[in-house]
Amino acid sequence: MGNRLVPAILIALLALFHAQLWMGRGSIPAVRDMQHRLDEQLANNAKAQIANEQLAEEVRDLKEGLEMVEDKARNELGMVKPNEIFVQVNK
Repeated sequence: MGNRLVPAILIALLALFHAQLWMGRGSIPAVRDMQHRLDEQLANNAKAQIANEQLAEEVRDLKEGLEMVEDKARNELGMVKPNEIFVQVNK
């Protein structure tokens, strides 16, 4: 009886650890899924960082000079200076 008990316990522990490896909280599929989510989040963070840098540059330009304001007013709002004629060419 004693000769069979130790191997049975070891096999049960091995089965338990193996099940934990494939189905538990830190299982291989769960780690793979988390790694995939991490990669997606890092890509989203990189895109957001680029957008933030562009916005910071635009804010800096708006604070430093009126050239950007004038360009935006001309292009987006169609504003013109006094005694200036607006001509639009359609291609």
